[in-house]
Amino acid sequence: MSELMNTEDAEAALFDHIVDVLVVLADVGSGDYTTRVKSSLPAGHPLGTLTSSVNQMIDSLAGEQEKAASYRLELEEKVAMIETQRAAIRELSTPIIEVWEGILCLPIVGVLDSTRSAEMTEALLSAIVEKEARCSIIDITGIQVMDTATADHFLRMARSVKLLGSECVLTGVHPNIAQTMVHMGVDLSEVITHRSLRNALTNYLDRTSSATS
Repeated sequence: MSELMNTEDAEAALFDHIVDVLVVLADVGSGDYTTRVKSSLPAGHPLGTLTSSVNQMIDSLAGEQEKAASYRLELEEKVAMIETQRAAIRELSTPIIEVWEGILCLPIVGVLDSTRSAEMTEALLSAIVEKEARCSIIDITGIQVMDTATADHFLRMARSVKLLGSECVLTGVHPNIAQTMVHMGVDLSEVITHRSLRNALTNYLDRTSSATS
């Protein structure tokens, strides 16, 4: 009778141990890597070996999870840095200068595509409202080549500026660009043009001073 009870107790202990292993594995499956299987089984017991293997597996998974978290944090920091640098580049590529009270200048250098045009237009319109600018000078001295799409971007920008009640002036047009615009039949009747930024600024100040005198 005593041997039967000992056998039943041993079977119950083994069953409880197996349940403990399954519970721990379930916790690990839900993302908890802090739990471990506790065992009082003697060395060399088959379930003791299983317990040791399970705990080693959990240690390995916990280490990999920690590495993954570290890599993820590092990646997020790099992405944030890239976004900051991208924002800085956008600001540098769209420098809006208040050359005189109420007069803004937007110097454009490089290629003007749809995305950059939209960003420039948004930045310029915001600056016009903020500074209550009466005149906006778009200087394209830094642009050597212009196609139909680029010309269309300038016209859209000029119309947007005029809708805010600000005069739009285009300066720095190269001779080859002037010929290209004529060949393309670009209508610049809505835009005032000057040879240089200096000429545009001088002309505007002369006109405003004459009007107030």
